[in-house]
Amino acid sequence: MVRIYRETACEGVFREMKLRKHYEKPSERRVREKAEAVRRARKLARKKLQREGLLPMKPRVTQGTVGRGGPARARRF
Repeated sequence: MVRIYRETACEGVFREMKLRKHYEKPSERRVREKAEAVRRARKLARKKLQREGLLPMKPRVTQGTVGRGGPARARRF
C-alpha cells in the first residue's frame, strides 16, 4: 500500500486530483504550469551545480537531532 502511495505521489496524481476538484480558469492554469516549469528548471540547475561541486550539498541530518541540527531534546509527556 505504501509503495503504491509513493509511486502515485511521485507522479503527481494526488496533486492533480486536488486541482480538479474546482474549476481552474485557463489563464490561471497557464500561470500555474509556467511557475511549475520554472521551479523544475531551477531545481535541475541547482542539482547540476551541486553535482559539479560549484554549490555545497544540502547537509545531511544525523540520527537523533531535532529541527535545525541541534542536540536531541527529551520528550514531554
